[in-house]
Amino acid sequence: MAVTVTRTTITTTTTSSGLGSSTIVGSPRALTQPLGLLRLLQLLSTCVAFSLVASVGAWMGPMGNWSMFTWCFCFSVTLIILIVELGGLQARFPLSWRNFPITYACYAALFCLSSSIIYPTTYVQFLSHGRTRDHAIAATAFSCIACVAYATEVAWTRARPGEITGYMATVPGLLKVLETFVACIIFAFISNPSLYQQKPALEWCVAVYAICFILAAIAILLNLGDCTNMLPIPFPSFLSGLALLSVILYATALVLWPLYQFDERYGGRSQRARDGACAVRHPHFVCDWDRRLAVAILTAINLLAYVADLVYSARLVFVKV
Repeated sequence: MAVTVTRTTITTTTTSSGLGSSTIVGSPRALTQPLGLLRLLQLLSTCVAFSLVASVGAWMGPMGNWSMFTWCFCFSVTLIILIVELGGLQARFPLSWRNFPITYACYAALFCLSSSIIYPTTYVQFLSHGRTRDHAIAATAFSCIACVAYATEVAWTRARPGEITGYMATVPGLLKVLETFVACIIFAFISNPSLYQQKPALEWCVAVYAICFILAAIAILLNLGDCTNMLPIPFPSFLSGLALLSVILYATALVLWPLYQFDERYGGRSQRARDGACAVRHPHFVCDWDRRLAVAILTAINLLAYVADLVYSARLVFVKV
């Protein structure tokens, strides 16, 4: 029989997971626990990755800068998490500790995944054979290790059926992270205004990406700040409405973006060969046709994520598992 899930279902601290952050509270023995060892691996792999790159200066250009930022950022935040848990400072941390570690781990996994793909394909392959290239390849390998380590943490600490846990540990919470991350990648690809200016339909698509990103980010921030009670409506209802609105908006973008970018009747280019810039292979450069295609693919991915989010969010409102 369907019943309504109360708000505490998605805001109460988890207590049943042996690998959750609650098992590591203010003790040096934390580093010998499975999750502590996993975070040490994350710390080591990201440290080695940026150290290898920094030692030979192999991070020129926007793609190299992004990868370097990713490894340094992940190293720094992982170190902060270890210090907080070793010192038992979770209660003094400004963000919700039941939501923050898994939210960060999910973002870190996506960041490291993107660097593990972007860095070798847009930078390393253009390096000549030698010490610099060897260091860059080794850094890519450690980036992959970090990605696996962060993804493993997410898999270990996510909510299981029957558990009472923070919202960000549930499938809808993790989908929110994916949605905002994909939106950021879309923003990077449409950083050139000429891709959508002078065409109201394409400008609408950009507005869709921005609106949905802001709404998903608000949902994440409300959970990280333990501020869900500030909404004038129940938080599960807010999530369901947000997901439904995003599905509708992204569905329009999925139709309009390819139509106006690749259909010649609407001023698009149906073939990559017609973009002369795509014939040039150069590091740090992505031609406009490839950018348009990437945005179309990412739009489809985000639409699927929002559809899944809508299904799971509706279950939070109507069904208690």
